Amino acid sequence: MIVISRDEARRFLVSHLGLARREKRAGAAGIRRTLASLRCIQLDPLDAIGQNADLVVLARVRGASRGEVHRALYPGHAFEHFAKERCLLPASAFPHYRDRAVETPWWRHSERMKRLDPGLVRDVLAEVRARGPISARALEHRGSVVPIDWSGWKGTSSAAKLALEVLWTRCEVVVAGREGRDKLYDVPARALPDVAEQPAPLDFPRWALVERVSAAGLLSRASGPWWSMLAEQRTSGLADELAREGAIEIVSIEGSKRPYLAPKGFRETRPQEPDLAMRILGPLDPLLWDRALVRDVFGFDYVWEVYKPASERKWGWYVCPLYHRGGLVGRIEARIEGGMLCVDKLWREAGAAFDEGAFDAALEAHATACGARGVRRGRGARRR
Repeated sequence: MIVISRDEARRFLVSHLGLARREKRAGAAGIRRTLASLRCIQLDPLDAIGQNADLVVLARVRGASRGEVHRALYPGHAFEHFAKERCLLPASAFPHYRDRAVETPWWRHSERMKRLDPGLVRDVLAEVRARGPISARALEHRGSVVPIDWSGWKGTSSAAKLALEVLWTRCEVVVAGREGRDKLYDVPARALPDVAEQPAPLDFPRWALVERVSAAGLLSRASGPWWSMLAEQRTSGLADELAREGAIEIVSIEGSKRPYLAPKGFRETRPQEPDLAMRILGPLDPLLWDRALVRDVFGFDYVWEVYKPASERKWGWYVCPLYHRGGLVGRIEARIEGGMLCVDKLWREAGAAFDEGAFDAALEAHATACGARGVRRGRGARRR
């Protein structure tokens, strides 16, 4: 087992996850390269100062704007499916997902099919093939179903929409664009023509575990949401087999009892030196997947409190960490309102150097990316 220091782990993660320096290419080209490098970008629909995918991209790509991530990637460059929860994935990953979906139905497929006639599912696929790209609400009405209760989250009561979910799970249709808040669905042959019929050269668990390790940088072997759909592989012995083959490496961090999996040869590339720009991170940024790792390596205690009752929150509803020069130096609660980026609260991290000028520049840049006229700082976010 390789042993690394906390400082080495921190510098590796910052560089590996694209936060040391911005992507050399700007705009759409930079967004595509960022997705290819990160392997996946977690999706979340909440939009206080940009959705999570926007924030991941804005922290890494020059000249990007709020909402541009989907325009840059659809159609042809990406699709959506489950990796670490629901994510944007590069088009190159599609053959692996397609073949896995044929081999083993995923994600409560059987629960959905209990409510659907197979013929109805085939009819919806034929409609998407004839009319796509098409939104779920534009599909022909095909009756109702009893909604599935996902631990308190109610599913759709539309039979057509539920059939679309089944087809998406099977990779028979993919998200091919956005129209306002609606996703547009199409068949892979049109949406991903370069990869739709390509063979997948490796079996899915081996390929997916190596991808997940690269996406995390340091993947804890402890149970957690970062394992998601690969939970069975965590205890199957596959990780040890891949380590013996040299496909991944097993790592520990000085002072920590948690073992991690790291990409092959991760110590052979010198980490990039951090630039001077401060960045606003999305709550589900790849750097923040493993809260215990963030606390251990960065000394930063972060919990996303968006689903907590207001009375139980320590910080706020949608609070974003601030990254600067290799560290996490604070957090903000902000929103877009009245054409302005309104920063309601700023918490400077105790013991961390906080550059007020870099923060001002980060806010101005974010306001521009969000199409806001400027920045308004509330009493709880004033400059010292």
